[in-house]
This record gives sequence, C-alpha cells and structure tokens, in this order.
Amino acid sequence: MIKASNIKKRYGELQVLKGVDLEIKQGEVVSIVGASGAGKTTLLQILGTLDSPSNKKDSSLFINTKDVTQLNDKNLARFRNEHIGFIFQFHQLLPEFTALENVCIPAFIKKTSKTEAEKRAKELLDFLGLTDRYHHKPNALSGGEQQRVAVARSLINNPSVILADEPSGNLDSESADNLHQLFFKLRDEFGQTFVLVTHNSELANMADRKLTMVDGLIVS
Repeated sequence: MIKASNIKKRYGELQVLKGVDLEIKQGEVVSIVGASGAGKTTLLQILGTLDSPSNKKDSSLFINTKDVTQLNDKNLARFRNEHIGFIFQFHQLLPEFTALENVCIPAFIKKTSKTEAEKRAKELLDFLGLTDRYHHKPNALSGGEQQRVAVARSLINNPSVILADEPSGNLDSESADNLHQLFFKLRDEFGQTFVLVTHNSELANMADRKLTMVDGLIVS
C-alpha cells in the first residue's frame, strides 16, 4: 500500500528527515507520534505528495504500487486527488460554501458530474450523522460537525489512503473520542488505510501500529 525508502528532507541547513523507511499495509490504521519538531508533519506531507523528498534520486515512495516521486506535477495532482484523502487539525472548510458543497469540491476537481458528486456526498454525510446539515455553512456547525464534514470531504473520491494531521487536536474530549471511533468504523466499512499524526495518546494507542519519530527518524 505505502512503501517509503530513504526519505530525507532538508530546509536550508536544517535536516528534518534523515532517511525514513516506512511500510504500511492496506487497511491498517497507523499512528505516528513524537515530540514537536521530530518530523511527523513533514513526513505526512511527503506521504501525501504535498511535498517531496530532498533526495529524489536516491529515495522512493510507492503508493498503490506507483512510485509517486517519478510523476510530473500534473499527474501527481491527479493521483493525489484520486487516491489520497486529507484531514487536518483545523477543518479547512471554505466558509462561503455549505457542508454539501464543501464535500463535493474534490469530486468536482476530478470532473465528477454534479448529480453523482452530490449523491455520494449526501451518502457520506448521512453515514456521518449529518443528514440535517447539508445546507449549513461552517459557521453554523459545531466543531465536531465541521470535522465530520472534513472527513466526508476526504472520502468523496473513495481514496485508498487517508492522512490525518492532529485530526482531533481542536476538538473537545467527547467530539475527539467520537472522531477516533469513527476512523475505525470507516476502516471497517470502506477498507481505507489511515495514517494519523497525533499527540493524543488515546488515539495513538488505538491504532493497529504506533510508530515513534525522534529527530527525523522512525525509532520504533
């Protein structure tokens, strides 16, 4: 599913990733933990093809058997849209659009028809308990509801991988617990692979595997 080899990342004189090797199986829920500055978010951004290794020539990143480091910008953007879903700490919903419209955006980018996109978006919002929130804009939703809309948006194109960066970091404890349970329900229902960067020890320990990063390397 995901196989990364010798991933390094440098920003000027700062070496953030120092040769990360990583293998994640289809349908796994994997958490990545570590102190601030350990390189967790940088690694997640590279796994999500939002950033690239500094050492492209002697590293590789396979997602669904495709070495994404070899794709040009156009093909990489298409691959990302079709195969990878993102959930961020701050939901990143567009305030001028309704919940339904926010969920549909990745599908529209994929050139899915409006009818098909809205049908799928409503199915996801229904599944996430948001049937009566289709036409609410983000400022009319609670924090937990906003994050569930963001989850629906991440799932709209049926990606094989969901990457989440501190997904419950901005939620109260009850909403956070509900979101954590939801990830496993989604994995069981849809078979997606989840990679979760988190400081939340409860979520980290719920995962099938917990990986610890220290100083730019995975140490366990």
